Amino acid sequence: MKSYLSLLAISVILISTNTSCKKKGCTDADAVNYNQAAKKDDGTCKYAPIITINGNNPETINVADNYTDAGATAINKDGTSVSVTTDNQVDNNTKGTYVVTYSATNENGTTTATRTVNVQIGKDNWIVTWAVTSDCGNSFPLTPDPIFGPGATELELVIDNMFNLVGGTATANINGNQITIPTQTIDFTLGQVTFDGIGVINDQANLITITYNYENTIPLIGGTGTCIATYTKQ
Repeated sequence: MKSYLSLLAISVILISTNTSCKKKGCTDADAVNYNQAAKKDDGTCKYAPIITINGNNPETINVADNYTDAGATAINKDGTSVSVTTDNQVDNNTKGTYVVTYSATNENGTTTATRTVNVQIGKDNWIVTWAVTSDCGNSFPLTPDPIFGPGATELELVIDNMFNLVGGTATANINGNQITIPTQTIDFTLGQVTFDGIGVINDQANLITITYNYENTIPLIGGTGTCIATYTKQ
């Protein structure tokens, strides 16, 4: 009987010891003082602000579009508001990927969040007024003031008033910075001009460079060759 009572006493002591030794601390992984070793939450968790980004993330605009950041809000764990500091690195005049960083601070620490803003070359960047200079000469007499307009699809352009004095219409395909003019022929009274071209628009969307290949069968001014035209946004 004495042995049984002794074992019972020892068991009670061991259970009591194990219970009292269970490590306490913050068990919420979202807290700044989260204790991975803690087995029992002691109510001491502390939280940095929670940031919510307004609007689209990521956001996409065309070069030269106005960009107004939608901002962000921040609150404490109890729902009270916290002021947000914004670091906006977006250059809306140059193609690229930019980051807007938001920061909010309370007595427990600082939280940051980011928005990605993609500034791209879009169709609207092509459909503006351009002036042309080139080394093409009389065999491929480009007009100094072509008219770029929309084509049948989102990736197609129409270039009216293509040639000096005689006009003509060409079609082109665009893909971001790239422009491709597929092989095509424009008929004139005394002959025809067959041509193709490939080029790029710069990251500021204010300069296009196109290399043309052409064959002109018009008497006196005809010929075959390659030339480069530079289109400058007006």
